[in-house]
Amino acid sequence: MNLTERFDRALLYALQAHRQQYRKESQIPYFSHLLSCAALVMERGGDEDQAIAALLHDVAEDQGGNHRLAEIETLFGERVRRIVEGCSDTLESPKPPWRERKESYLEHLSMSDDDVLLVSLADKVHNLRIIYMDYQRVGDQVWDRFRGGKAGSLWYFRSLLEIFRQRYPHPMLKEFERLLEYLEAG
Repeated sequence: MNLTERFDRALLYALQAHRQQYRKESQIPYFSHLLSCAALVMERGGDEDQAIAALLHDVAEDQGGNHRLAEIETLFGERVRRIVEGCSDTLESPKPPWRERKESYLEHLSMSDDDVLLVSLADKVHNLRIIYMDYQRVGDQVWDRFRGGKAGSLWYFRSLLEIFRQRYPHPMLKEFERLLEYLEAG
């Protein structure tokens, strides 16, 4: 893959959008998650649009809704906007209740195209990595930071796994499944 100045602009755009945001219950800049997602997409054969969308996948959901989507389309094109929109579980503010949002996202994901599935899978794999590492450190307390708690979060990740298995049997699924099984057994 050949990265162009579009990718450079997306890096800066994502950094500026998320500069004041941190991972849940930590002092880790949220931007690290976006870099990790983009790396997973690139390492798994994604193209520049998909890598850019991985950098921007939470901008609309967390930092401005439809206004951000329009800006993303202007700056990075319709395909990137479509992927970012497809990876967002809501653009509403305030956000709807957690379970309702997750059920809606699962339904949407079950009909999504491969572009959205790749970026979403990279996002979820990285989320599971972070949860796994935090679980090693604090045990079941890790679930206190999530609105769904342990049971709801594990239900959501298990539901995601089933959709990815059916719709997008990608090699990253092995890592997803291994991490999820560890967390379910804990």
